[in-house]
Amino acid sequence: MTTYRDTGEMGAFGAVFEASPDPMLVLLPEEDRIADANAAAARLLGHGRPALRRARASALFPGQLAALTAFTQAVLAKGHWWTRTLAPRDAEGRDLRVETVAFPLPGEQMRLVVALADPDALHRRQVDGEAEAHMRAGLSEWQRMERIFRDIERGNQLILRAAGEGIYGVNAEGVTTFVNPAAARMLGCEAADLVGRDMHAAVHHTRADGSHYPHRDCPIYAAFRDGIVHQVDHEVFWRADGTSFPVEYTSTPIRDRGRLLGAVIVFRDISQRREAEARLTSALAEVDSLRERLELENAYLKEEIRAERQHQGIIGRSPAIAATLRQVDLVAGTDATVLITGESGTGKELIARAIHEASRRSARPMIRVNCAAIPRELFESEFFGHVRGSFTGALRDRIGRFELADGGTLFLDEVGEIPLDLQGKLLRVLQERSFERVGEARTRAVDVRVVAATNRDLRAEVRAGRFREDLYFRLNVFPIQARPLRERPEDIPPIALHLLRVAARRLTVPEPRLSEGDVRRLCRYPWPGNVRELENVIERAVILSAGGRLRLDLPDGEATGPTDPAAPAAAPGGRPATEAERRARDRAEIVAALSLAGGRVSGPGGAAELLGLRPTTLASRIKAHGIPRG
Repeated sequence: MTTYRDTGEMGAFGAVFEASPDPMLVLLPEEDRIADANAAAARLLGHGRPALRRARASALFPGQLAALTAFTQAVLAKGHWWTRTLAPRDAEGRDLRVETVAFPLPGEQMRLVVALADPDALHRRQVDGEAEAHMRAGLSEWQRMERIFRDIERGNQLILRAAGEGIYGVNAEGVTTFVNPAAARMLGCEAADLVGRDMHAAVHHTRADGSHYPHRDCPIYAAFRDGIVHQVDHEVFWRADGTSFPVEYTSTPIRDRGRLLGAVIVFRDISQRREAEARLTSALAEVDSLRERLELENAYLKEEIRAERQHQGIIGRSPAIAATLRQVDLVAGTDATVLITGESGTGKELIARAIHEASRRSARPMIRVNCAAIPRELFESEFFGHVRGSFTGALRDRIGRFELADGGTLFLDEVGEIPLDLQGKLLRVLQERSFERVGEARTRAVDVRVVAATNRDLRAEVRAGRFREDLYFRLNVFPIQARPLRERPEDIPPIALHLLRVAARRLTVPEPRLSEGDVRRLCRYPWPGNVRELENVIERAVILSAGGRLRLDLPDGEATGPTDPAAPAAAPGGRPATEAERRARDRAEIVAALSLAGGRVSGPGGAAELLGLRPTTLASRIKAHGIPRG
């Protein structure tokens, strides 16, 4: 490789030409000759300067005479031109990928100043380095530039034209002294339209929020008043067409012999960076929202696990349960709102969960809200969420239950406990399927299937003025009544057996045996607390059990001990049992015995033996009660 050694030769085209870090040539197109090349050009091309001065211009661009001619004509016609189609060849025969910028020199002889730059690396590095030096190097560098601007205007114009940043100068009165092509292009006007004008009034008159920007507050003007370099990255410049764009800029004061003459401003259009930052911020906010949603869903799952739901499904074979399951099958496939009514402990949440799991929304969560447990002042936040700072204690954005249940089911337990003045807000969401978070004007659409439950008589609440009639009608689209346990005694034995197994497994004790006498006693009790009370009784009996024997401790005098099968069944309130009640309890005892015996009627351990009946007698009673076999 031919290496160029700087011999201290000086050309005839000035100090800027000699000292420029940009490779530069002076071409004589009419003579097809290179008049001069600076040191940077000699290094780039690998030829000595004397060799370059003797070379033909067309030889530097072999095979590109037509393109070189067209480029020359464009420069002469427009006064300044650039291209990336020309590729000069270096001393090793490599075609260099460069951007070629040229402009003519004044004079009778046709001369072109040509600058060569790497469009992707060298050009940006050198221009950025020059800009960075001007922005940060200090006053001595700017004093040198001021002298260059005064004494060598030609070199000044070359630097200004080559720079990719916008550069302009202002004097101590704020009047523009020069504007480079990049600045004019970004500001959407000709440089001549800006020179001699008050630059602040032209491009910096208004803040990003639309408010007036006084001259006295402008950091650009402050530079030639306080002599300090001002760097700003949060303002906008205004184009000639009235649009604005975000900029970062440095305003550096210019001094001459200690006197502040003005300032040079170097700025960049950072629109793309701001857009990228906005997209990133939006993406991070979306990720944060999804993360919070997943965390909340996980919290609800843990809450359900801690609640230790005993039933994976609805247990029972009574006509009441069969009717409930038919209703579940009918409504599950729709998005109709369901109102489940019934006493406490009757399994209203189990019905709601069965509806959800049989619906098309089963892949999304069912979110439970205990309306009775929400403080009045937190109702809106709990249901609809809030944004940070919307009220005291709102330290971060929060997703509400409606948004969390989007695509799934929202189970409003104890819906009759919602205060009257807050019921209208719930009604609006049910009607419009949209809501706003507390403290936010944005309306959010939501796709939620609502299932409500209550142990109150909502019709009576409406008549008493404690529940909105329109909300009642909105909720009561498909009513389901959860029957109390006393109305379906035949379901007591299978539920008791299930609860017994669950309690023994949870308490890690051997599973006690549920005897026929235990079943009779359970079926005789009226269960005012329904399944929840039965669950508590069974768990207490498992804890008290000894030697595999279950010790039932029923309220109201019912205590552990042998029970006389022949003793008359007591009805609620101490009155004698009616025939219907007696038959229902008889049927429940037979069902329980069959369950304990695994469906066997006769033989050792069979249901007949457990009940003390002959197998033929039990078979006839099974038929009479319509009890299914197997």
